Order: sequence, then C-alpha cells, then structure tokens
Amino acid sequence: MVAANKTVEFSRVGTLTGTPEQVRTGLSRLNAEQVVALTIEHGSESAAKALAETVAGLAPLVGAILKRRQDEAFNSIIEALVPEVPPPHHKLVEARMVADARKAVLEGGDWLTAAEVAKVAGFSTSNPSTQPNKWKKERQVFAVRHRGVDYFPGYALDPLTDFRPVKALANVLDVFRGKKDDWGLAYWFASVNSFLGGKRPQDLLISDPERVVAAAADEVAGPLHG
Repeated sequence: MVAANKTVEFSRVGTLTGTPEQVRTGLSRLNAEQVVALTIEHGSESAAKALAETVAGLAPLVGAILKRRQDEAFNSIIEALVPEVPPPHHKLVEARMVADARKAVLEGGDWLTAAEVAKVAGFSTSNPSTQPNKWKKERQVFAVRHRGVDYFPGYALDPLTDFRPVKALANVLDVFRGKKDDWGLAYWFASVNSFLGGKRPQDLLISDPERVVAAAADEVAGPLHG
C-alpha cells in the first residue's frame, strides 16, 4: 500500500488513501478518466489502506465479470436475431421412428422402476434403488432410461428366485457388450427372432435361457457365408 498522495497501479487501478485534503491533492495530479471514492467516517489510517488494497485487488475480477456478462449479452442478442433452423426432414423421420420403437418396447413388456423392483424382491424401501443399481453395475441386468427414470425389464426377474435377475441375462449382456446399448438390448429382446422360431427373446429368457444366449451369439455372428 502507499502513503497519501502516492499511487500504485493494480491492473490500471490506482489507489489513494489519506484525509480528504490529501486525496484531493493526489487527485489533482492524476490523469484518470473515472474516480471511485470510498469514505470512512471513523477509522484508522491502516484500516483505510487495507480497504483500498482490497478494492484494488478486486478490480481485475470485477472487470473480468463485466466482460463476461457483456459477451453473454452480445451472444444472447445474436441468438435472438438468428432464426430457428428446423432439423432436416430425414432427422424428423428418424426421430419419429425411434420414438415409435421405444413406445412399442415400453408397451410390449413389464418395465419396473427401482422402487418397484425393490418392492417385489422384498428389499428395504428406505433406499430402494441400491440393489437394482448394483445389479446394473455388475451387468446382471440392464435398464432403459425414459424421462429421467431407469426402468428394469420385468421379464428378466425370475419369480422362482424371489425376482432376482435371470442368470442367463448376464451371459447375453456379455455377448452384446460394446455392440448394443440399453435401448438396443431392449429392441432385441422385444423383437421376434427367427433363431427362436419366431418368438421374442424376452418370452423365453426364463423358460429357455440357453436358447436365448445362443440366439444372442447367432445375432453377433451374423450370416455365415460358405
């Protein structure tokens, strides 16, 4: 900090401390476009210097904030002036197809939230998502996310084992690892499968799990050419 009548630059911000008369004298020697004055009715010289030093230290930060806000306002004006660009027609068609496919999947099988899974499986309701999420993390089951909520396939939970995931499902997930995401898995389970004689994998997962695993392997292998 400086004594009265002296100036120290902090990113083009100078500070003066002292009595009103001392500050007036100092200002008369400055070539500044703007001046900000802070007065202390009752305070020591050291307190005045500390306050001036704090303000000088904050000046660069204030300048950065003002610049950022100006940039944000400028970009907002540009966005407001630029008209909305509609997506290409083929993207609209693709979006409709995906929406219809997801709707068909959700309507074509029993899908349960984590809380519902916990309820049917007899888990604690204090934190119902713990066990279903643990299964998902360990790749014993999968879940599709819809409107911010995870839905677990009811056809993958075996009533004979207190609604735990069918063990064969982990094998199916391993077969499709890196090849199908959660929705891709849901589509596959809900689609009729020629390898399964026109039946859906989700209909046979509990009753004939080995065939479903074999169908997944056949799907990944693709058509064989001799």
